[in-house]
Amino acid sequence: MSSSGKGGGRGRRIVLWRHGQTAWNLERRFQGSTDIELTGTGVAQARRAARLLAGLRPDAIIASDLRRAAATAAELAAVTGLPVTHHPELRETYAGVWQGLTHEEIIERHGEEYAAWKRGEPVRRGGGELETEVADRAAPVVLQQAEKLPEDGTLVVVSHGGTIRTTIGRLIQLESRSWESLGGLTNCCWSVLGEGARGWRLLEHNAGTLPEPVLGDDD
Repeated sequence: MSSSGKGGGRGRRIVLWRHGQTAWNLERRFQGSTDIELTGTGVAQARRAARLLAGLRPDAIIASDLRRAAATAAELAAVTGLPVTHHPELRETYAGVWQGLTHEEIIERHGEEYAAWKRGEPVRRGGGELETEVADRAAPVVLQQAEKLPEDGTLVVVSHGGTIRTTIGRLIQLESRSWESLGGLTNCCWSVLGEGARGWRLLEHNAGTLPEPVLGDDD
């Protein structure tokens, strides 16, 4: 891969975009790999965000094949004319018996497991996947697609909050117990990774506006 300084270009960009709102988001239900559709508000969020993200002139769009992510990606495809490639590896974390439970129900029924996860311990929430296993399946797909970009190209990845966080953690080489420190993404907000001389770096996190140039950075 090129570095951000090569030929004076900015380097490649990866935009990781969370899907729009669903009914289960409103109810604070753990969705995981359950295939939940967008609400009308979620569709409107995706349309608004798509108009903004089109301004980045993306070169490629990939998405989870779950309906909430696929429908979000379709809005950007409609604006840009780009095709969307769907990858099951970009689905949200499978969380077994946690799926469908509200936040309060999870704490009530699985409080110790929840607390251990929040401490950064490797936990199979609800008997499902480890966060590192999610990164093992999602991050390689993102990297493979990023490799296909032109030198200053932009890839948009439409996925889910947990999968995006673990993928970012893996790509910027954080230890897995620290991934939770990245914080969550609001519906239809995104994070931006940029290619630097020492690998990928986090440029924007949980953004709802286009990135502005960084003035006075250390390089």
